[in-house]
Amino acid sequence: MSTRIAMNSNLPVAVIGAGPVGLAAAAHLLARGLAPLVLEAGPGPGSSILEWGHVRLFSPWNYVVDPEAGRLLAPTGWQRPPEDEYPNGRELVERYLRPLSQVPALRDAIRYDSRVVSVSRAGFDRQKSDGRERAPFVLRVRHGDGRESDLFARAVVDASGTWHSPNPAGADGRVALGERALGDRVAYGIPDVRGPQRARWAGRRTLVLGSGHSAFNALLDLLALAEEAPGTEVVWAVRRTSLGSVFGGGLNDQLAERGKLGQRLRAQVEAGRLRIELGFRLERFERLADGSVVARSADGALAPVDQIVVATGFRPEVALLSELRTQLDPVTEAPAALAPLIDPNVHSCGTVRPHGFAELKHPEPDLYVIGMKSYGRAPTFLLLTGYEQARSVAAALAGDMAAAREVRLLLPETGVCGGSGRDDGASVAGGCCGGGEPAGAPQQITLRRRVGAGAASSSTSSCGS
Repeated sequence: MSTRIAMNSNLPVAVIGAGPVGLAAAAHLLARGLAPLVLEAGPGPGSSILEWGHVRLFSPWNYVVDPEAGRLLAPTGWQRPPEDEYPNGRELVERYLRPLSQVPALRDAIRYDSRVVSVSRAGFDRQKSDGRERAPFVLRVRHGDGRESDLFARAVVDASGTWHSPNPAGADGRVALGERALGDRVAYGIPDVRGPQRARWAGRRTLVLGSGHSAFNALLDLLALAEEAPGTEVVWAVRRTSLGSVFGGGLNDQLAERGKLGQRLRAQVEAGRLRIELGFRLERFERLADGSVVARSADGALAPVDQIVVATGFRPEVALLSELRTQLDPVTEAPAALAPLIDPNVHSCGTVRPHGFAELKHPEPDLYVIGMKSYGRAPTFLLLTGYEQARSVAAALAGDMAAAREVRLLLPETGVCGGSGRDDGASVAGGCCGGGEPAGAPQQITLRRRVGAGAASSSTSSCGS
């Protein structure tokens, strides 16, 4: 290996993604005297968040600002938003992430329009071992003008999230037959149906697939549009055979705004304002001669629709790290040591034990996946958890193993989870990553444990389900 790319302490720590957790990681690295290099695929900070910018978080500002990021912002004259207000995605970017990205210490460390397409060890494929740990990481980056370049780093912190890896519509986890051919008839996540593309949805019949909070938001927005635009119809198809506890904990939900969301949708259902298809397990789409689309299961077909919203959750994009030695759980695709702590069949986000670098590390030294992506397909993620992951990982990379092992979380007092067990994923704004805490001024508890040192205490703070 040439001396030009030999591992040395002058190389930066590459952070993939300039969302809340990526920028928090950069702030914690700076606090540790390490140089971050933040690579963001979009044109600015929080680019993915702006795609659901119309959606309001379940958590107030008090729970969405990373402490170290707040310390960086304080000397700039930044005005912290009122702690009890609930931002939407656009406000999260404009009032927090954008000012944070412009702090001088961070501004020069961020490169926009820089999509990381692969990561490896310089001179080593996945199979080669001898001297591997001494080789720097090499990141292939595709820039906005289409050119590609290689950048070198001493460590990699992947905080790229899952927003651009939505689950497909098929009930078996695969892309449904005919799904790819539908083009602009299908939207994923939470489209802004009352925004700039209103004409696409107004006066049309839309099928919404999914029973998580992404679906809730999409359904309520479509029903609001139906009040404004005659002829707008909404069909809701879910895999469950009963709605049961799908609407959450209502007034007893620890996330007050999440409880309200579920109650608003329940009221619409009880008023008969949308058609519900239970136990529908999609196999394929068929486009008719008039351009409308029929959704079919093994048991039959739904009436034709004009548009489809697929709100069935998200999954991590794992190909990015395929030349590195990762160890992922075969079910959740989370780091193997973290997976048992976040299994959505067992845990809500409040019952996830505090964790840090030890649960996040891989066989590849100095590689960490943090934030929503670290949870793989599990929907139990909290922004506060992501911030604590960032702090622990930064401490580990700086060699402060005592601080890295003592993981601390500040969570609200115990409350009621809105449900458990799901057949689809939660949205970025609708699941736990909005912060996972209720409104007002709840009592708080601090959770501490030594990572890898046995069981930890936990709260029962709730999350999307």
